[in-house]
Amino acid sequence: MRRFLAFDLETAKIVPEPVVDLLAHRPLGIACATATANDLQQPFIWHGRDAGGRPASRMTREEAADLVHRLSALTSQGYTLVTWNGLYFDFNVLAEESGLIVDCARLATGHVDMMFHVLCSVGYRVGLEKAAEGMQLPGKKAGVSGADAPAMWAAGRYDEVLDYCIQDANLTLQLAETCEHRKQLAWITRRRKLSQMPLPHRWLTVQEARVLPLPDTSWMSDPEPRDRFLRWLADARSANG
Repeated sequence: MRRFLAFDLETAKIVPEPVVDLLAHRPLGIACATATANDLQQPFIWHGRDAGGRPASRMTREEAADLVHRLSALTSQGYTLVTWNGLYFDFNVLAEESGLIVDCARLATGHVDMMFHVLCSVGYRVGLEKAAEGMQLPGKKAGVSGADAPAMWAAGRYDEVLDYCIQDANLTLQLAETCEHRKQLAWITRRRKLSQMPLPHRWLTVQEARVLPLPDTSWMSDPEPRDRFLRWLADARSANG
């Protein structure tokens, strides 16, 4: 089995609710990020620091760039980055905040975004919580959501936000490994039914998943095109000449 390194970040900007698309409120800033792996005794944790060494309201461009360099170094050591919706969100935000759009695009296309793999296979998105429930894994941290994290971070509740971020990364890691072991993903649908997707070989990287045959979405009133998740990579290609 591959050495998965699960990555997750929490944004810093407090936005009005309800939020349909958080990226519409960018720049969002990065409050913190974490990465976990089963062969690591402790997770990697990143956040900004003020002059006194205390957590800052958000990471600076230099701090975000250091995060990108660290992730790149870890992949060169044999880790396979894995996320849930990291292509559309996490690496997109990280590219903007670090200014290293080409490096982030390289990380994004070479990593495993399980949600993107699902989208390319069945034609629609599935939530991490519903996937965890379908695989009978412990869900997210109760009483906290990603939408809460910016306000909590701004209020100085750093440990709570970090714990939430680590828990999300741990759940992502456990889901990736459990699905590869069982050779399938199962999730709970909106109608509270169990749905399944075979995983006969392994999770695909973004680069591999993006070229899968288009699924039949004729039954859907408004199918979501996979190109929407890939659009920001075009900017990276332009920046790279």
